[in-house]
Amino acid sequence: MVKETGYYELLGVKPTADANELKKAYRKLALKYHPDKNPNEGERFKAISQAYEVLSDPKKRDLYDRGGEQAIKEGGVDRDFHSPMDIFDMFFGMGGGGRDRRGPSKGKNVVHPLNVSLDDLYNGAVRKLALQKNVICAKCEGRGGKKGAVETCSNCRGSGMQVRIQQLGPGMVQQIQTVCHECQGQGERINPKDRCKNCNGKKTNRERKILEVHIDKGMKDGQQITFSGEGDQEPGLEPGDIVIVLDEKEHNTFKRNGTDLALSMEINLTEALCGFTKTIETLDDRILVIQTLPGEVIKSGDIRCIRGEGMPQYKNPFEKGRLIIQFSVKFPPDNWIPTEQISQLEALLPERKESIIPDDAEECTLVKYDPKMEQSRRRAEAYDSDEEGMDGRRVQCASH
Repeated sequence: MVKETGYYELLGVKPTADANELKKAYRKLALKYHPDKNPNEGERFKAISQAYEVLSDPKKRDLYDRGGEQAIKEGGVDRDFHSPMDIFDMFFGMGGGGRDRRGPSKGKNVVHPLNVSLDDLYNGAVRKLALQKNVICAKCEGRGGKKGAVETCSNCRGSGMQVRIQQLGPGMVQQIQTVCHECQGQGERINPKDRCKNCNGKKTNRERKILEVHIDKGMKDGQQITFSGEGDQEPGLEPGDIVIVLDEKEHNTFKRNGTDLALSMEINLTEALCGFTKTIETLDDRILVIQTLPGEVIKSGDIRCIRGEGMPQYKNPFEKGRLIIQFSVKFPPDNWIPTEQISQLEALLPERKESIIPDDAEECTLVKYDPKMEQSRRRAEAYDSDEEGMDGRRVQCASH
């Protein structure tokens, strides 16, 4: 039994979620709340990253499930936490901002999610994406002003940081270091009268960029498409990359599992016992006809497949996986058959086996059983057991 569910709720998953569900949930939330996209959601981005780091590690997850967040702190594993940005970069396999030993420093990469449908991933598609990016000012060539106009920031004396003292109490002070607001941490500034009129001394301008994203057949949810050197430009740095992350939307009919496609099909009792002919519309608008053999009985939960009608393989689109069909049999409405039809059914179906009932047998009544309601009842009992007082008295929950 999981003691706390806070980390699971942060990621929007159930405590039973597997590794793939955790990855998918983190990816969606990290892209949504990344500081580059949502500057005011820094704390939430940090909390999401910490929750994922704990739950993606089997040892930390087990410790959290047994003792909650307090157990994580007491266990000392919080010392091993990475920064949210490191987790993000490790997850997406990015190294933006690092130094290439064979070349100049590189600017950071920019990540953008792109919603795609299962139809796009099946058939392939071309999507246009409009982005805003920093481009080095052409007028001042990235200097920010006239030649020689750059001077050391007098506010921070070139350090890029400011230190201020905060009084905490009698004889107690705290030293706080912040980025210099005057030079934005650059350590240098441009005299206002010498600033470039085109970029206002910022050295770069914002420009709109249209990217043409080619989605190949068979690409997967979470797959990355990289546009090298298309990231923000900064003076003295090689531009980073723009990384497009495909985010697959849920389909109404099909569910993807690797190169397989799966769907659920409901048939009635007559079709299950006497056979049927059905049609399936594929993701490329073809019509498939399926039918059962004479005398073949389909039970509820039975699974059949069609080879070569699943998802195309990435970079080998002429090879496809399987189309998997799971059948569910629809019984008469309200699970009830009119009395006058029972004799007709008995004449067609196998004969019932009569039971020998002893004279002292007891007659019982069958009632409906709901497994979910039973699980809720057991959880409530376990919770009541945990709430017993130190003196052995039981603490009862109010019933509604």
